[in-house]
Amino acid sequence: MRSFFSRHRDPPPIGRDSGDAELLAAVAERRGEALRLLHERHAPWLRARLSRRCADADLVDDAIQDTFVAVWRGAHRYRAGRGEVAAWIWTIAIRTLISGLRRRGAAPPAAAPGDGRPLITRSAEEAVLVGVEHGDLGDALARLSPDLRAAIQATVLDGLTTREAARLLGVPEGTVKTRVMRAKARLRGYLA
Repeated sequence: MRSFFSRHRDPPPIGRDSGDAELLAAVAERRGEALRLLHERHAPWLRARLSRRCADADLVDDAIQDTFVAVWRGAHRYRAGRGEVAAWIWTIAIRTLISGLRRRGAAPPAAAPGDGRPLITRSAEEAVLVGVEHGDLGDALARLSPDLRAAIQATVLDGLTTREAARLLGVPEGTVKTRVMRAKARLRGYLA
């Protein structure tokens, strides 16, 4: 008969040298230290990439915070081997930012010169992201097959490299390139 102690082992230790997949598995086990390490590792580059898409630093910060809340809640849904953890986190982050932009609607009012408030303007990418969801391009994207739409979203809208998109989608890089090429051709036809 096995003793209580042989059945209840301490979880394996995690640290800064742990891989992303290990950390995410630990997050799925509700280990807060693993989430902290993932945040330290990924929040800086998320901030840099999201800031290129949105000029409102508060909205970017909210998107990053909401992203890691979603990671905490959804870590058990991540399947190792189906893509890089970083690509999975990026997908959550960009979708969270787009949702924030959608909720906000229009750009915040610009500050009057000299009133002490920072001047916040909508970035070009921010306007495009909101326009994609509600304009002709959004309608055209909705007409694409799920495979083509996922490839174009990952590479063009989310800004992933072909390699990152391939890992995220679980297909070879050549397949991503082909799907993007086909999606662009179909989009041109839909929008003509």
